[in-house]
Amino acid sequence: MSRNLLSLGVGDLAVELHRSCPEIMHILEESTSMQEARDSFFKYLNDLERHYFNIYSTEHFKDVHIAEKHIAKECIRVLKNIVRSENDKLAGFSALSKLRAIAKRKADAFDGLSEGFLLEFIHLFRGIQGKSNIFSKCSCMLSLKDDAHAAATRSRELDKYSASLLGSFKRFKTGLDANLISRREQNREEILAFFRASEADWVNPVWQLGNVINDHRIISRLTSLDKDEMDGLLAAEKHGIPVQITPYSLSLFNRGGKCSYDRAIRAQVLPTEYYCGCIASKQISGESLDYMGESSTSPVACVTRRYPQVAILKPFNSCPQICVYCQRNWEIKDLEHGQVTGKMLKEALAWLKHNRNITEVLVTGGDPLTLSSANLFWIISQLSEMKHIKRIRIGTRTLVTLPFRINHPFLETMSRFHEWGRREICIVTHVESPTEITPDVVAAVKKIKSLGMNIYNQQVFTYYNSRRYETCHLRKTLKLCGIDPYYTFNTKGKEETASFRVPIARIEQERKEEARLLPGIERLDEPVFNVPKLGKSHLRAWQDHEPLMILPDGKRVYRFYPWEERLRIADDYLYTDVSIYDYLKRLERDGEDTRDYESIWYYY
Repeated sequence: MSRNLLSLGVGDLAVELHRSCPEIMHILEESTSMQEARDSFFKYLNDLERHYFNIYSTEHFKDVHIAEKHIAKECIRVLKNIVRSENDKLAGFSALSKLRAIAKRKADAFDGLSEGFLLEFIHLFRGIQGKSNIFSKCSCMLSLKDDAHAAATRSRELDKYSASLLGSFKRFKTGLDANLISRREQNREEILAFFRASEADWVNPVWQLGNVINDHRIISRLTSLDKDEMDGLLAAEKHGIPVQITPYSLSLFNRGGKCSYDRAIRAQVLPTEYYCGCIASKQISGESLDYMGESSTSPVACVTRRYPQVAILKPFNSCPQICVYCQRNWEIKDLEHGQVTGKMLKEALAWLKHNRNITEVLVTGGDPLTLSSANLFWIISQLSEMKHIKRIRIGTRTLVTLPFRINHPFLETMSRFHEWGRREICIVTHVESPTEITPDVVAAVKKIKSLGMNIYNQQVFTYYNSRRYETCHLRKTLKLCGIDPYYTFNTKGKEETASFRVPIARIEQERKEEARLLPGIERLDEPVFNVPKLGKSHLRAWQDHEPLMILPDGKRVYRFYPWEERLRIADDYLYTDVSIYDYLKRLERDGEDTRDYESIWYYY
């Protein structure tokens, strides 16, 4: 259904819009003013909702299955939000006014209007009619009758779910795949030959850090780059934007050029020309790059605090490998300039020492494991002397960018301060793709786990890992290797990282339709949106966010409520999302069957 609609232009979609709900279009066409249109629209929606859940309604409404009624109720709620005059003002646009112009067949009705706008309302109109038809693929209705036949039928249905999940996993590789291991060993040999280095050098984190690759000429010599990748690297050099890749990470690239199994790895570290242009433009204009508003949540330099008992300590402002979409790109520098002054760090530690409401500290940055073991030991020892600190998290991506950093000095430091029943030291890492999980990563995890320490993963849900069941495959691989899925972050609205972003509806769809098929112990992660200045908002809860408007380009405007809004009066946050239509068209261009994603329109 959705794939056919995706192929239609604005004119054909306008026809489909009228077909989807003639009653609404008639109401809007007959209205003599916007106020009348709004009032009549609300009355129609209220009557519709009442009939769906009224035992005295006509057979037409009784015959609609409860699953379709549930979708209808959600769509009615969204439409009520969209036609509110308050939300017209907040969004700076009135979708109702545009729909009314279409209904009245005004000459300029479609000016500036995208296919995405029309598709949103086609699906909303179908939804309120109880005609989403997203259940048409189901072979049978779930029966809860208490008999052997029902049990066998249900088991067969569950078999289909599992087979679909496991079948889809065959599309994706892990870094433990024998063929992939062999290819990467060849890459390693070529990189070592280029640097005239030995196998002993390769597993030495000091050598890896000393030979971090930041020159496009070296990168292009050691791996094939697409034109857009080279253009991005040249733009980074032109604008002074740091690029850093460890030799180890470069060995994970496909030597022959970008392919399906390394696209997430490449996108993470190779900036685009657009990204570099946005950064440069903001730097010239003086616009802040601090999208998350961390400067307003830092009570003292090197400390960020958004929650009652947790604080972030940032002792180093660089990483062995710089991620393009890092939310702290405004303060991340190259290795040479990533140092934090001793005075700033001592003042930050003093602040933590004197604030006994803080019970947990996340040591991050940058990547704290870029520091020497001696420096890291000093920081952890200082925190461990604070009796009110019960947990110290080490936020590091070296597990997948420099696994050899998990060496004896690091492990000895951790073992001295991880005390059962008194203080926990744990690792929070950042694995994006199953192909990043290599034998070297597994070996590093095994060393950490042997100390009784927990390892948690925070995945950023981006375009490059958002294919159907891709994140499920990651979760399964993580758990088998000893890493617990912890958070799945929706990519946010930073202009420079537009190519990474996916609609909020997609991460909600992934949680409901894909992650839900996994055993509970494998889907421990919570999908969240990190609201600037305020902190994480759960994406499964209507009470935490709601859609307010559909813009002409098909983008949804959401209102987010702060996590503490039931504890005190707190301001909301408005967010303009990625267009579902644009996302699906991009998937289509990349060879995805968008019919697999057709229910995405009904997630809010």
